[in-house]
Amino acid sequence: MPKHDLKDRLLFAYDAAAAAGRVTLEYFGRQDLEVERKADLTPVTAADRAAETELRRLIAAAYPHDAVLGEEFGETAGESGYRWILDPIDGTKSFVQGVPLYGTLVAVEQGGRGVVGVIHLPALNETVYAARGLGAHWVRGSDDPRPARVSTVRTLAQGLFLTTSVAPYGERRPVYDALVNATRLSRGWGDCYGYALVATGRAEVMVDPAMAIWDAAALQPVLEEAGGTFTDWKGEPTIHGGEGIGTNGAVLTEVLAHTRPAPLR
Repeated sequence: MPKHDLKDRLLFAYDAAAAAGRVTLEYFGRQDLEVERKADLTPVTAADRAAETELRRLIAAAYPHDAVLGEEFGETAGESGYRWILDPIDGTKSFVQGVPLYGTLVAVEQGGRGVVGVIHLPALNETVYAARGLGAHWVRGSDDPRPARVSTVRTLAQGLFLTTSVAPYGERRPVYDALVNATRLSRGWGDCYGYALVATGRAEVMVDPAMAIWDAAALQPVLEEAGGTFTDWKGEPTIHGGEGIGTNGAVLTEVLAHTRPAPLR
């Protein structure tokens, strides 16, 4: 993808994520918000659907020949070679509880890789965004953008380990226990918020044993452009692995020593 195309799509993705985030805030904290269960038993609300509808409307107007894949409304074919991958509310369980650690994820995939990524945290008024070869950036509130960079911590023993939830580890629970024991500190600051913390140097490793592509696509360019890594549990840099590890790069080998031997789900 030419760099001007990347930059244009990145700027658009940033604005689109902010617009969708504003939609989510109209519902956030409402006591009357109805929560439904999808076929996989994950929750969905009118906020998820309204935010994705807004994203699709904006993309269709600006990039009508691009494909779109979203968590709530499936895939729309395209012919440009670019695919938008959307998660209107990453962390719906947090959202419905009134916890502000949820995000809107907007990504562009080309050639099987995430090449543009936006992690927008509406309730925190914070955004981390990147495009391949153009660096990663971080905005908090009305501040000017600053470079997003991973930490310089060199070992897990000095690091902060994050994960979304313990239950999905299942038979791979020993991996979670090992990482807790190997790190200085562990917390359950999950979903995309944890990866945003890694990309901005506030944590060293975030691990999830189960991820959909719309959970992962925006994370790869953000973490890689911030100087870190996003891989599956085998160390492959992919958004298609069904699992995820985000690190500052320096601790990746140590993390993989625990995740690579783990049995499959």
